[in-house]
Parts: sequence; C-alpha cells; structure tokens
Amino acid sequence: MSVTTEEIARICGVSRGTVDRALHGRPGINPDTRKRIIETAQKLGYRPNFIARSLAKGRTMTLGVIVFDLYNRFFAQIVNAIESKAREMGYFIYLTLTNKDLEIEKKCIEHLTDRKVDGILLCSVNNSKDYDKYLKSLNIPIVTVINKISESFHYISIDDRIAMKQATRHVIDKGYKRIIYLSPALSYRDKMNIYAVNQRFIGFTDAINEYASGIETIIIDNKNFTDLFDGIKFTGSKKTAVICTSDIFAIEVLSYFKRRGIKVPGDAGIMGFDNIDVLKYIEPALTTVSYPMDDIGIKAVELLLRLVEGENVHEVPVLEHRIIDRMSL
Repeated sequence: MSVTTEEIARICGVSRGTVDRALHGRPGINPDTRKRIIETAQKLGYRPNFIARSLAKGRTMTLGVIVFDLYNRFFAQIVNAIESKAREMGYFIYLTLTNKDLEIEKKCIEHLTDRKVDGILLCSVNNSKDYDKYLKSLNIPIVTVINKISESFHYISIDDRIAMKQATRHVIDKGYKRIIYLSPALSYRDKMNIYAVNQRFIGFTDAINEYASGIETIIIDNKNFTDLFDGIKFTGSKKTAVICTSDIFAIEVLSYFKRRGIKVPGDAGIMGFDNIDVLKYIEPALTTVSYPMDDIGIKAVELLLRLVEGENVHEVPVLEHRIIDRMSL
C-alpha cells in the first residue's frame, strides 16, 4: 500500500499542511523540517496522488498530439522534441496518428478531449469553415503545426513560401536549364488541407516567374513519379535538377538515379526540403532546406502551455530556415 502524507506527518511529528508545503516547495517552513520531511518521503517511497493533484489544479498535466504518421523522420523528430519539452515542463503526451484521414483526425480529437487533455498540438488535414467552428466549440487550447487551419488558431512554422522561393533561386543560380518540381501531395489539394505544400508550390512559382526566364519546368504531383521519370532523358540533355518538397522524396529520386546509372550531380541535381537527421547517411550529401524541427516542437509546447495558463497571446514569431548547400547540386 502506498504511503500517505498523513503517515509522513505522523512520523515527522508535523501537520499534514507542513508536509504538503515541503513536498510542493512552498514557503513558510523551516529548512531543516523541509529536509527531514523530504528524506522521510523518499525513504518510504512516497508518490503524490495524481488524481488528487489534477483535481486541485484543474488539469490532467497531459497534452494531446495529432500528426499524420511517423514513417517520415520529419514527424518523428518533431514529436520527439514535443515529448521532451512537455516532460521538462511536467506534462505527458498522448500521441495519435491520423494517416492523413479527415475522419480519423476527428476521432483522434474526440479521444483526446474525452481524456481531458489540457491542450492539443495539431497537424491537421482538415481546414473547412465547419471544422474551424467545431474546434472552437471544444473550448480547449489548440496550437497548429505544419498545416495552418485558419487565423482562429496559432500556427508555428517557417515561411514555407519564402523558403521554397529561395531554394528554387539557389537551383537556378547553379545553372540548371530544366527543373522538375516533385510534389506528390499536390494531388490532394482539392481533398484535404495541404497548407505547407501549397505554400511551397507558390514559392516555387514565384521564383520561376521572377528568375527563370527560358528555363523549362516540369511539375509532377504523382506518387508514382519514378514511372514518369522513365520518359525523361537526363544524360546528354538539358542540365536538369529535381526540386523535392521533402527529403523523403529526394532520397527516393537519388535511389532511382543510382539504379539508372544517372550521376548526381554530374547528370542531374537534387534539392530536398526538411534536412531530416538520416541525411547524414546519404551519399552524395543532399542539398536541402533546413526546417527547424526541434525548435518547432519546443516552441509549439511553450506556446500551448501559455494558452493553457490563460495568457492572451497576440503574435507568434515565424521560425527561421536555412539553405544547406551540399554535394547533390
């Protein structure tokens, strides 16, 4: 049977209120008495009653996290940063995965609200007006990451449009005469929220219109993109670069080129996006856009907890990205 604060009080010869002050670091207690109480609690294996603490604070000390999946190291790294920061702040997380399904996402939200989480970090595939209204009706703090829903909810991210514009300009400056823009998620633009992907495509279009006079462009929004690559001549043709909207696609393109004997960057160049941690194992080293995944996770938790505390947050800073120039261009 677990020891109670009443037993600790009896053993130490103090009141239960004094024990509570000692164990929760509150003032109004003699340092020697505090030390004796803490040592006694540790010796007896005392653990605070979580339910009682939650009722007293009006919180469960838990946060909900909703992301697409963990197949992409991009999401895994963000979740890892979220969990680490939440734990540092005294919170545990409930992690749920939607597999990019609109209805599963709603079920995830219901699951988390039923468990009385204090707030939710949401990477959404929904963004309709009705959905916005539904989320607001929950009366729970929500912070969105990766995909923005609306101005109703704070959003933590980089400026994806500017980042892709700069990445495209970087490719153009390398002297490429044909650019293949690879973004399979664009095929879902009429079906779900792909805010970040759309912003990147706008940034690519901005750069092409502004800097790429006379450069041939090919847009591929098909997940079976390697089949389409079979019909494109890379060796002995226009100097071609493939700009990918995530490093995962860039790695697939690099693997395809190796199978076909297409040299990178001799015959074709590759530009990624995200700078996921597994790139350290990839050869040639991939040029990419560094998306600050750890900072995104940390800032999202910090912002969510400010909202949980009832703070009125007006502005959220846009986080910085960087172009990482390596050997694939």
